[in-house]
Amino acid sequence: MRAIDAGIIVCDECHQLNRPGSDEDHGNCRRCGAVLYPRRPNSIVRTWALLITATILYVPANVLPIMTVNFFGNGSPSTIMGGVLELIHAEMVPIALVVFVASILVPTFKLVGIALLLYSVQRRLPMSPRQRILMYRFIEWIGRWSMLDIFVIAILVALVNFGNLASIEANLGAAAFASVVVTTMIAAVTFDPRLIWDNTDMDDENA
Repeated sequence: MRAIDAGIIVCDECHQLNRPGSDEDHGNCRRCGAVLYPRRPNSIVRTWALLITATILYVPANVLPIMTVNFFGNGSPSTIMGGVLELIHAEMVPIALVVFVASILVPTFKLVGIALLLYSVQRRLPMSPRQRILMYRFIEWIGRWSMLDIFVIAILVALVNFGNLASIEANLGAAAFASVVVTTMIAAVTFDPRLIWDNTDMDDENA
């Protein structure tokens, strides 16, 4: 049984369990005073909007140069994949692996994962709530590592600065990618995971 079926609403701010005042006006949280909602208002619409925005930004983030690696005065702007190859050629394989995973694999998985969650909730796909909630928790977990590559680039820019000998500069692609990361993190927050369990009965009937 869901909490809402028992007449209980969880506060989104402090997670206090509350009993609503009426069907029309759910009132305020008795602990923090926040307005109570059975589900986050317009959760799916807002998450879709943020997801589409992140997808649009993902194109320039991969097409525009993200950094410039200079060795002995020679260097050219590189995209994410180009930067990974430059780091490999510079024998910085561990850093190249971190940038590849954080810049390519993690954002792609987040975009696809959030889209799949939204579509499965709206269309009631034959996907168990357990599978959906595990995917949601994994997306939340990797969200904390999404800015790792931006931090790596920032550290490299600060540390690798030896004039004409070697230097690394951040480019516009880094700003676009940071925007993708922030947008997907907000999208994961605006999605209400309780919507996953609202379709449990329907999924069980289709199973």
